[in-house]
Amino acid sequence: MIDRYSLPEMNGIWTEENRFRRMLDVEIAVVQAMADKGIVPKASAARIKQKASFKLSEIHEIEKVTKHDVTAFLKSVGKTVGPDARFIHMGITSSDVLDTAVSLQLVQSLEIIIRKTKALQAVVKKLALKHKMTPAMGRTHGVHAEPTTFGLKILLYYPELTRNLERLQAAKRGISVGKISGAVGTYAGLSPDLEKLALGKLGLTAAPISTQVLQRDRHAEVMAALAILAATMEKCAIEIRHLQRTEVREVEESFSEGQTGSSAMPHKKNPVNCERVTGLARLVRANLQAALENVALWHERDISHSSVERVIFPDSFLAADFMLSEMDRILSNLKVHPERMMHNILANRGLSFSQRLLTASIKKGLGRFEAYEIVQKLALRVWNSTNAGDNLETLSRGDERLKKLFTDNEFKEIFNLKAYLEHVDAIFTKALR
Repeated sequence: MIDRYSLPEMNGIWTEENRFRRMLDVEIAVVQAMADKGIVPKASAARIKQKASFKLSEIHEIEKVTKHDVTAFLKSVGKTVGPDARFIHMGITSSDVLDTAVSLQLVQSLEIIIRKTKALQAVVKKLALKHKMTPAMGRTHGVHAEPTTFGLKILLYYPELTRNLERLQAAKRGISVGKISGAVGTYAGLSPDLEKLALGKLGLTAAPISTQVLQRDRHAEVMAALAILAATMEKCAIEIRHLQRTEVREVEESFSEGQTGSSAMPHKKNPVNCERVTGLARLVRANLQAALENVALWHERDISHSSVERVIFPDSFLAADFMLSEMDRILSNLKVHPERMMHNILANRGLSFSQRLLTASIKKGLGRFEAYEIVQKLALRVWNSTNAGDNLETLSRGDERLKKLFTDNEFKEIFNLKAYLEHVDAIFTKALR
C-alpha cells in the first residue's frame, strides 16, 4: 500500500530549483559533447562539470533586470565557473536547454506515475480475487439489471489499468527526446552528431526534426495519458460513491476513530476521498485541453505554450500522483458488506431473473414477443405491488401459460442465482491473462 502523502518525490521534480538543475545538466552535457568533438578544450569541460552551479536567489535578482530567466540562469552559473563560462551555451538557444530539461522532468515524473499505477493494479487484483464469488447486483442506468459479483466489478479496472500503463509507457517513449538544434532547428553552428552525443549523455534521443522547440504533440500525448488514467480512477471512485449511498450501502470508505463526517450531523460517513479523486480528475482533464491548445504555435515557435506548461505539468502530475496514492488507500481499506449485497439482490423480488425466464420460455416454443409480453406484465406487477410476497418467481408459477411450460425443478433452475456465477472463473482468467 502506498503512503498517500508520499508526494515529496514528485514535488521535488517540479520545484524551480530542480528545473534549473536539469537545465544545468543539459548545458554540461552539451559542453562535454563539444569537448568530445574537439570544439572546446577537455580541461575546460572538466572544470565546468566540476564547478558549475547556481544560486536561486541570485537568479531571481538578475532576472529582475534581464526579464529573461535563461539569461539570469547563465549569469549565475557563469559566476561559479569563471573564464571557462564562455563555453557554456555556446551556439545553442534557450529552448534547446528549456525543452530538453522539461523532457527530463516529464520522463522522471512518468516513471513515478507508472510505478504507482502498477502498485494500484496489484491492489485491484487482490481485492477482486478476494470477492471473486461475492454476489452483487449489477446495475444499468442506476437500476437493478442482473446479478454479477463484486469481484467482477473490481476486476474491470485491472485490464483498464494495463491499458493505462501501455499509454503511459508510450507517452514516456514519445517524450524521451530532446533537441540541441539551434534557433530554428537548422543546426547553424551545431551539428546533428553533436546533438545526438549530448542527448545520449542525458539518456534522451534526438527528435527527428525540430524548430526552435520540440513539437507539442509529444507533450499533449503525455497529458492525454494522465487524463485517461485520471478518468479511470474517477470511474472507480464514482462506483464506490454510488455503492456507499445510504439506501445501497454495499461498500464504505474506511472511517477512522475520531474522524467526523459533518460538523452539523454526527451520523455522517461520507465518501470524501472518492469525491476528492473525482474533483481532481476534472482538473487533469481540463489541463489536457490546454496541452492540446499548445500544439499549434506560430511558425518556428512562439512563447504562448511556455506559461501554460509551467502550470499544467506540475499541477497534473502532482494531482495524478495524489490520486493514485488515494485510490490505493481507498481500495486497500475498503469496507465491503456482502450481506448487504445479497439483501439488495433479494430486494428486487426476482426481477433480475426476467431475462432467464424470457429465454427459457422461448426455448419452450413461445414466440419472442409473446414471451416478452408475458414476462414484462408479470414484472410490472411485481414493480407495482406493495405485497412483499409478490415476486417474479411466485407470479410466474401462478401464470397459467407458464405453468404449462415448466416443471417445478425448471422454475427453480430459472431462478437460481448460481447461473450468474457459472463463467466468473473464465472471466477472471481472461482479464488477468
